[in-house]
Amino acid sequence: MIGNSFSLCYHNKLILAPMVRVGTLPMRLLALDYGADIVYCEELIDLKMLQCKRVVNEVLSTVDFVAPDDRVVFRTCEREQSKVVFQMGTSDAERALAVARLVENDVAGIDVNMGCPKEYSTKGGMGAALLSDPDKIEEILSTLVKGTHRPVTCKIRILPSLEDTLNLVKRIERTGIAAIAVHGRKREERPQHPVSCEVIKAIAETLSIPVIANGGSHDHIQQYLDIEDFRQATAASSVMVARAAMWNPSIFLREGPRPLEEVMQKYIRYAIQYDNHYTNTKYCLCQMLHEQLESPQGRLLHAAQSSQDICEAFGLGAFYKEMTQKLDARRAELLARTPEKPEESAEDTSGVIKMAVKFDRRAYTPQITPKMCLLEWCRREKLAQPTYETVQRPVDRLFCSIVTVAEQKYQSTLWDKSKKLAEQAAAIVCLRSLGLPEGQLGEESPSFKRKREVPDQDPGGCIVQEPALPGEMCKKPFVVVESREESPLEGR
Repeated sequence: MIGNSFSLCYHNKLILAPMVRVGTLPMRLLALDYGADIVYCEELIDLKMLQCKRVVNEVLSTVDFVAPDDRVVFRTCEREQSKVVFQMGTSDAERALAVARLVENDVAGIDVNMGCPKEYSTKGGMGAALLSDPDKIEEILSTLVKGTHRPVTCKIRILPSLEDTLNLVKRIERTGIAAIAVHGRKREERPQHPVSCEVIKAIAETLSIPVIANGGSHDHIQQYLDIEDFRQATAASSVMVARAAMWNPSIFLREGPRPLEEVMQKYIRYAIQYDNHYTNTKYCLCQMLHEQLESPQGRLLHAAQSSQDICEAFGLGAFYKEMTQKLDARRAELLARTPEKPEESAEDTSGVIKMAVKFDRRAYTPQITPKMCLLEWCRREKLAQPTYETVQRPVDRLFCSIVTVAEQKYQSTLWDKSKKLAEQAAAIVCLRSLGLPEGQLGEESPSFKRKREVPDQDPGGCIVQEPALPGEMCKKPFVVVESREESPLEGR
């Protein structure tokens, strides 16, 4: 048995709640800056995490958990290591333990989501679905407490009756967890329903472990002083703030919130510094502007299609350029430490038509991409579908792709940060070599009968980010990424 180290104290703390698509690294760091004591990451599903590889990212000075498709599922850094709690969605004790052991050296605590009422969580028996299975709750929590070095907590909702709620939390306490967070609403209730402070208070008076009160943003918490009022109303040890912190993370400041524009600019700086995917950055900023989305600033944000666009919309264009140059310099330094050996390249480049091009999504219509144009042209000409072979440099995890059309290979000489972007660049080289339209704005593009491809979008639900740029040094300078034929129906 592994002894559990209760290094994280849950008494009298201000806590950033776990929030899907919000609790990524930039928001967590911002909350810490403004006075939060503990920050939870968004719920991350056990099955997704178990596919991930832990990668030390020397370019960003982060630790990344990277999925097989090279998306960063969870990113953290030294600044938050003693403050961040990893929340997982799980319905299986062994999977939960495997995830905990994967991340425990990089986080301060492990939490199990037992309160999310959304279908994407409950349909797999996770989240609030666990509330109807106390045996499984006990198995998961007991396994984690016995098997991980970090303090274990869970976050629940209240049950229809007070008696059932108290029976459940007493059973949970007996598993040995360090604290319990209680959202004071039932599974079917939503923010417009009043939070049940009296039920949270009854739980706090029943248990000996810290109780963390949650759910007060709508009715109780509009400013810093309200957090303490909510704590007293619930008799809880600590308070976990969700939407009020999402709207303005400086709510944790004792002296009062900072102007929203200042907060948003600070958030954007963290997002660029830590290479946050622009769609996630844009989403979080929209939440902060929730009542001002129709303002001129809101319209500029809505139109943004890249991190650079977002920075320019908020007067941070110079910062974006400066930070991009700094990150590029770090990558170059890493590459200089491990010189490439062309003879070990995974692809024989003889006979390959090359151009130095990149795919800039701002130059193309959102619905049409070079890959779609090339695929449709091959169909009309009754040629085999284009095939892509992509290689990845482990030293900086950049990608380069070669597309084969009618037995001729085409390649961009510029490396890109994702497999998708590298493939688009290769398609551009082919189309330009053949004198074909590639879908640029203002260009006459071929008509498409099938569902259109949306380039490099962030899927809904679980948050994902652009691929990391880790600094782990590998013996071979290239890794072949499994090639895959693609049609517009796949929606990549």
